[in-house]
Amino acid sequence: MPLSPDTLHDDLLDASGLNCPEPVMMLHNKVRDLPPGGLLKVIATDPSTRRDIPKFCVFLGHELLEQAEDAGTYLYWIRKKAD
Repeated sequence: MPLSPDTLHDDLLDASGLNCPEPVMMLHNKVRDLPPGGLLKVIATDPSTRRDIPKFCVFLGHELLEQAEDAGTYLYWIRKKAD
C-alpha cells in the first residue's frame, strides 16, 4: 500500500530549489541525525534525485519505502537502517 503524503515521519528535509549534489549532501547529514529505524520525508525539485536518492539508499543500506512525483516535486520516504 503506497504511503500517504501525510504519513507521519520523524524528520523532514526540504531540498526544494537545490540542485545536485546539494540534496544528497543534505540528505547524508539529515540521516546521520535520525535515530535507527527513523523515517525521513524528503522533498526535492531536482530531477536527478530520482537517480541519486535510490542509489544513496542502496549504497548506505537505508530503505527507500516510497517515492512519488507531483508536478515537478519529488517526494521520498526513507527508513534509516537499524544499527
